[in-house]
Amino acid sequence: MLKTLFDIAVRHLLGRRRQTLTTIFGVAVSTMVLITTNSLTRGLLDSFVETIVNVAPHIRIKGEITNPVPVNILAEGRPHSVAIVEDNIKKLEREEVRNYRQILAVFNSAEYSKQVVAASPYVDSQVMAVKGNRNQPLLLRGIQIERENAISGISKKITSGDGETFEKTPNALLVGRATAREMGLKLNDNITIIPASGISRQCKVAGIFFTGINAVDNSVFVSLKLAQIIEGMPSNKVSGIAIKVADPFNNAPLARNLERITGYRCLTWQEENASILSLFARIGYIVFSLVAFVGVVSGFGVANILVTTVFEKSRDIAIMKSFGFSAAQLVGMFVLEGFIVGLAGAVAGGVLAIGSINIFANLPIESSQGPVTKTGLSMSFNPLYFLLIIGITVLISTLAAILPSARAARLEPVGVLRDSSL
Repeated sequence: MLKTLFDIAVRHLLGRRRQTLTTIFGVAVSTMVLITTNSLTRGLLDSFVETIVNVAPHIRIKGEITNPVPVNILAEGRPHSVAIVEDNIKKLEREEVRNYRQILAVFNSAEYSKQVVAASPYVDSQVMAVKGNRNQPLLLRGIQIERENAISGISKKITSGDGETFEKTPNALLVGRATAREMGLKLNDNITIIPASGISRQCKVAGIFFTGINAVDNSVFVSLKLAQIIEGMPSNKVSGIAIKVADPFNNAPLARNLERITGYRCLTWQEENASILSLFARIGYIVFSLVAFVGVVSGFGVANILVTTVFEKSRDIAIMKSFGFSAAQLVGMFVLEGFIVGLAGAVAGGVLAIGSINIFANLPIESSQGPVTKTGLSMSFNPLYFLLIIGITVLISTLAAILPSARAARLEPVGVLRDSSL
């Protein structure tokens, strides 16, 4: 019986070949657009996470004390007391990690050596860079290049110059490509660095790097010692410590533990990029909403062709019921037609989507995709998203066939045959 119903369903669809192909084409195009859009949004998220995990630190120890000394030292012992302070002058202390070498020694202990892959102390300084008649505020970051290499592989990302020259040249700079383009900097150029202290210093461009992370490519690296001198920091203090861990996706417990033993604020890369990850999540919800909306539109096309089929084949349906076909069997037949149309359109859309994704992924253009910059668009080829969208499309097309099939099941054979011209 199932084969008989399938044969009849195919004949109905082939009987209106042009309308059937048009509906299949509409379903295919909508499926292709949805898969391509989802591939782009998911690809951008995957590219961002991959770039962050490979280049940026997984945990950052900041020079922010987690339990600072309270302003009112009497309040803790006497919670109901009130202290009035007049002419209180406080020293504005900058954020810094003291005795950072002791913290680095902790990472070499048996407890943390397997969890912490690498650690790199750094010093941040806001300076003004001057070259000719151009001046621009810059984030200057002091690093130990051998340690920074273990975090971000910065030496492999130098497009002009090399890390050895940077390490051996006094007052050398590694300039991010975005900053180099804005200031027109080239290899071996001399620029003047003016820190907040006002004491200018001549520096030389020893290399230009490109990581793909816009925030990093807008910064400038110097040696850790030079940054400490510019900031007026002693040799035992830094702004923070960048850490690379063995499991970057399960780093929160380690961050909380390090925060407890060091007394400094420890941020994971997920916390530092929470706003961007939240934005990607919202975009994902919007895309899946479009999947449902466009799928419903495709379902109307499927329902339209089946309503027309029921109208034109009323006499055939009446004859089938006269021969003993039940209402459930007729409903199943038209639902099967909706399934066939939806499946054919969704599969064709999936094939078209593979082509469109490849075209976008191989576009020879460099684009700044939010927080990252790369050549070509980031596209995801995850088969799960293909199957999910194709499945949703087929399901909506199948459900769209229920209304016309119910109408066919309610037809009375006697009334239809009496009103028909035989």
